[in-house]
Amino acid sequence: MHPIHHAKSRPDRPAIIMATSGEQITYRELDEAANRIARMLHARGLDREDAFAVLMENNLEYLQIVWGSQRAGTMMVPVSTRLTAPEIAYILQDSQTKLLITTPKYAHLLDDIRAECPGLDVLVVGSGGEDDYEAAVAAQDAGELDDPWPGMVMLYSSGTTGRPKGVRPAPPTDPAIDAVAPLMGLAVMGAGMPADGDMVYLSPAPLYHAAPIGWCSTVHRLGGTVVVMEKFTPESALEAIEKYQVTDSQWVPTHFVRMLKLPQDERTRYDLSSHQRAIHAAAPCPIPIKQQMIEWWGPIIVEYYAGSESIGMTMVRSEDWLAHPGTVGKAIYGTIHVCGPDGEELPAGQDGVLYFENDLLPTYHNDPAKTADAMHPKGWMTLGDIGHLDDDGYLFLTDRKSHMIISGGVNIYPQEIENLLVTHDKVMDAAVIGAPDDDLGEKVVAVVQPMDMADAGDGFEQELRDFLAPSLSRIKMPKQFDFRPELPREANGKLYKRELRDEYAAKARNEEREGA
Repeated sequence: MHPIHHAKSRPDRPAIIMATSGEQITYRELDEAANRIARMLHARGLDREDAFAVLMENNLEYLQIVWGSQRAGTMMVPVSTRLTAPEIAYILQDSQTKLLITTPKYAHLLDDIRAECPGLDVLVVGSGGEDDYEAAVAAQDAGELDDPWPGMVMLYSSGTTGRPKGVRPAPPTDPAIDAVAPLMGLAVMGAGMPADGDMVYLSPAPLYHAAPIGWCSTVHRLGGTVVVMEKFTPESALEAIEKYQVTDSQWVPTHFVRMLKLPQDERTRYDLSSHQRAIHAAAPCPIPIKQQMIEWWGPIIVEYYAGSESIGMTMVRSEDWLAHPGTVGKAIYGTIHVCGPDGEELPAGQDGVLYFENDLLPTYHNDPAKTADAMHPKGWMTLGDIGHLDDDGYLFLTDRKSHMIISGGVNIYPQEIENLLVTHDKVMDAAVIGAPDDDLGEKVVAVVQPMDMADAGDGFEQELRDFLAPSLSRIKMPKQFDFRPELPREANGKLYKRELRDEYAAKARNEEREGA
């Protein structure tokens, strides 16, 4: 299905609503905008598979651009708004972007981006000048295209272990097939999303991430309404569910943690009775957090495990999760293989690197070495995660391979420690990393964001040690606790551990030089 069909059958149905401002467009308006945008892209010199980038906050234009690209056959490159100008320029150069669409909010970056990318075509929403996006779109015809062709989305990894990697999907070969999110069709069946067009879907995360683009596109294919939050806050999310009678939503564990930390009167203030399905992923959810969410919202929570690479997916509904606490479900797309260090397959219950076997695999753009590094000799591909299968075929994630700490020769997975820390009443967020240590090689460091920075100090550190002690062996207990008002976490829940590791490594080098 495609929004073009809904524009004909239900033209006045809201396609997009901005949660705070209430701005909205109908399916008819979305259809006309997509046609204009597709023609605008062609008029700017973009042919099929040519790349253009979008650097924008959540706004009314974002998903219109997605569907315009889906008719122009172009490669859309969503760019994280968290990045610096040099990081953005790297992505634009690596993807061979011909056009950048942005907003005045990022005008302070444009001079540096243009200096790094001379000749780059730029359109700015609401600029009012020669580079005005709305004027460029309005100049085009809104009628149906004679030769629409599905486009692609090339997502870049967050660069948690180095330079971001562009995940280049295989190009579409059939104009009838929409390539924005081929994996999501399977997830719709698994999650039980309705196909009658009555769905109202809340998207609380930045649209430049894989899951929001994929799920929002799926909702539009099904004829539902997408309610886009300009920015997530715990209470405004609950308010949006009540205000717009949201039936479906998509979250990350960080959202759950922050909603659960709300005072009880704020949590119970809103009518959530319309809410029928709440989908979540992006990171392993601490068992106590998910148990509390199911107790609060009921058994409407559906978890999945996948990645931007779209090489496979697992899924689990609340009932099965309660019977297998901590699982991310069974495979619904691709075949899972758990492998040891030599590539050998491991039996149920043993942790190893997770690979998906699939007929359709992507490549990392301009980086054959990274593509090769992700491949198993038998042609399977990994997202870099470690976990195990139980005897019933349910998958359990342990951690990212790149996050593993080797302290005194012992492998330590920080996710276990982080999951415990965030259940403490006074902890808002936590990151556990390995920092250089002369004796152990690496020492376990916990970087904690308290609910109130006034709690930070030796007394709180001891409180946390006492809290962790019954559940952690001595080797896993953090050797050092540091407190910060905020952690470097993306709005999609991904923690930038590389920034923390680099910071502590640089500090250790400086101390070594000073002591020499």
